[in-house]
Amino acid sequence: MLLLPVKNSADLPKLVEGLKKLSKSDPMVKIESTEAGEHIIAGCGELHLEICLKDLAEDFMKGAPLVTSDPVVTYCETVTAESCEVLAKSANKHNRLFCTALPLSEEIQKMFDEEIVGPNMDIKDRSKILREHPAFQWEEASTPQKIWCFGNDQIGPNVMCERTVGVAYLNEIKDSVVGGFKWCCNEGPMCDERVRGLKVWINDVTLHADAIHRGMGQISPTARRVTSAGIFMANPALLEPVFLVNITCPSAITGSIYNVLSMRRGQVFDEGEGMAGGVANMRGYLPVADSFGFSQALAEATSGAAFSQLQFDHWQILEGGDFRDPEGKLGKVIAAIRVRKGQVAEPPPLDRFLDKL
Repeated sequence: MLLLPVKNSADLPKLVEGLKKLSKSDPMVKIESTEAGEHIIAGCGELHLEICLKDLAEDFMKGAPLVTSDPVVTYCETVTAESCEVLAKSANKHNRLFCTALPLSEEIQKMFDEEIVGPNMDIKDRSKILREHPAFQWEEASTPQKIWCFGNDQIGPNVMCERTVGVAYLNEIKDSVVGGFKWCCNEGPMCDERVRGLKVWINDVTLHADAIHRGMGQISPTARRVTSAGIFMANPALLEPVFLVNITCPSAITGSIYNVLSMRRGQVFDEGEGMAGGVANMRGYLPVADSFGFSQALAEATSGAAFSQLQFDHWQILEGGDFRDPEGKLGKVIAAIRVRKGQVAEPPPLDRFLDKL
């Protein structure tokens, strides 16, 4: 992923038009624009991004100068434990949401990614999977109305369910609560990255009797805050993307492959069977954050005898201590993401989201 501001403001129309042409010419490119006026090109690796930039500069913008950032890795926020019950009050103090956050298993997240389950499937089919599949076996499968939000492309594999008893006016605030939940899932509390693998239970709701005091402007920010508080209380963590690496090389130099991968937090899980002519086909995992320059390092270590192919495979938790520790690895990554997005380096305090009775 690269951030692209223009060097000369007069060239902005050229950039916008060039990005449209680039996205049409390459179906693997994803183009986004930020509120800061930066344009983001998301691609499938370092070489792909280099080709996209070359095409954009030479073919679609006709020589207009660009400013490119270093490649940026997209992370996801997640939770690793079940939180205690958290409370958030609306701005007028008349409405309260009580929720609990807990993680979804990797198997459930994979089912979302492979579209085995999703928000657009038939309710009866979904209830059958939620009730019978060993990864789910959810109690709310018998009452589909209890599931308010069932992850989609915008918010990833995240779910919101309710188990309240005898709450008046609950259906009137459903859309507002789901809107606040999606808002939080798109911009997580730690560093505004998307949230993945989160399930939120709405345990109880207190609402004002007058409809004017429980409108969307009061409920949506409250739902976002209570979701953020639940994430902070459920041992939050960062997920980093991981490449699957396929390396073809002579069998005699496999030791060099191990060295190159180990220096970049990679690991080989399959040496492959020896192919004709003494060629080995090795497979391993390589974190995307450490993949920049990998092809060049591999060529230098093997004198050009090894060839690699990278493709996204899965997400894994980024180890590195507590996210509030500025000296820890996780804290440094979060601080760098926040600074890049124009925020203060320190994550927000818990009391910004969590209220007391």
